[in-house]
Amino acid sequence: MPDQVRRFLADHRYAVVASLNPDGSPHQAVTWYLVEGDEVVVNSAEGRRWPANLRRDPRVSIAVEDGERNVVLRGTVELVDDEERAQADIAAMARLNDEPAAAEARIRDQFRLQRRVSFRLRPAEIHIEL
Repeated sequence: MPDQVRRFLADHRYAVVASLNPDGSPHQAVTWYLVEGDEVVVNSAEGRRWPANLRRDPRVSIAVEDGERNVVLRGTVELVDDEERAQADIAAMARLNDEPAAAEARIRDQFRLQRRVSFRLRPAEIHIEL
């Protein structure tokens, strides 16, 4: 992953995850993300449409924007179907995106009560508008 992309993604932003519905139509969801090395990690509660879509068809497009500046990452995700790892991922995301007390409250009162799943993307394609 180019350094300019890594720097852009390191700032506080949200990602739009695009997956494919069973009928082939696109589905988009706004979510938090983590950058770990050359991979982008997204996480969700089970039962939502986009994780089910990615379990069935792992092709994904993830867009992160800041006005006219944006990065689009495309490729195939790897499913991380390990509850402990998924809980650690969402906790790390909460700590990056929320104030400390709010993050800890969400981790305790919301996320730990949910079955979570993570997906890791090592982008095959990167489109940059910076």
